[in-house]
Amino acid sequence: MFKNKNGEANNISGKNIALIRKSLTPRVSQRALADKLQLFGIDVDKNAIQRIECGKRFVTDIELVIIAKVLNVSALELLK
Repeated sequence: MFKNKNGEANNISGKNIALIRKSLTPRVSQRALADKLQLFGIDVDKNAIQRIECGKRFVTDIELVIIAKVLNVSALELLK
């Protein structure tokens, strides 16, 4: 697997995922987001969400589409 050796984040959507997740009412925890993603067949846990949000984990295109669906935003909104 490719490792980013530039010291940069491994994704560009993590910060937006965190911002949108925290802005939801009622607020959605990382664990709750992981649980919702599992209902769509995305096998992640709370720790994976934490790594995505801080840029330490890559996000696949399939994951990005389902995360957007769960957060009720477009995938493009997560990539801004």
